[in-house]
Amino acid sequence: EILRVTGVQTCALPISGSQSLRLSFVLRWLGITLVALLALQMAVLLSAADWADGVFKQLLIERLVNQAPMGLIGLLLMLLGSRLDQPETARPPIRWLVCVISALLATLMIVVVPVSISGNQNLAGESDQTLEQQKGQLEMARQQSANPENVKMLGNQLTQAGQLAADASEDDKVKAAQAFIDKQLAQMEQQIKQGERQRNLAVNQRRFGGTLSAVILAVAFVLLALAAVI
Repeated sequence: EILRVTGVQTCALPISGSQSLRLSFVLRWLGITLVALLALQMAVLLSAADWADGVFKQLLIERLVNQAPMGLIGLLLMLLGSRLDQPETARPPIRWLVCVISALLATLMIVVVPVSISGNQNLAGESDQTLEQQKGQLEMARQQSANPENVKMLGNQLTQAGQLAADASEDDKVKAAQAFIDKQLAQMEQQIKQGERQRNLAVNQRRFGGTLSAVILAVAFVLLALAAVI
């Protein structure tokens, strides 16, 4: 006799109560560990706090923004563990803890935004000032190189330094001096372009990696605080 299978009925295996408890325990303590690491790193930095130093403020902002996602994940894991452990309880203490910490971090992110914008403006101003000085030096060097007497004097200096033959003609001295000047001007222009690239990179990094990230994190922490008490 041949047995024929006319249909197969499948169903999802439910997670048992003990498995749910174990999973919620692991998630909760994993989240607590991440939040504790965030607090520890910030405490190490705050132990050497110098609020009058602008460099310390920027370092504090960068560390807070860079490490805040770890705290966000930790709080989310704590909330998920609580949902698995006590799904029917409206607002157990751990959810209030998640709400309070999330609200605190959201407030810090909001405070970071204007401080970060001010720091970006100061950084851009200092970089622009340095670039303006370099451009002024370049313009002055061009004006000096346009003076034939200065070119002739430089040719004599090159001869005395041994970079030209002692019996070199005046034309050779002028050509060598002009080539030397052109090389120096090209290097100065390259330094200015490099400084502009570095300025733009630093400003954009602070703008998108600091200010914009702080705004996004503030919204995320607000949503997490609301999710903890809903």
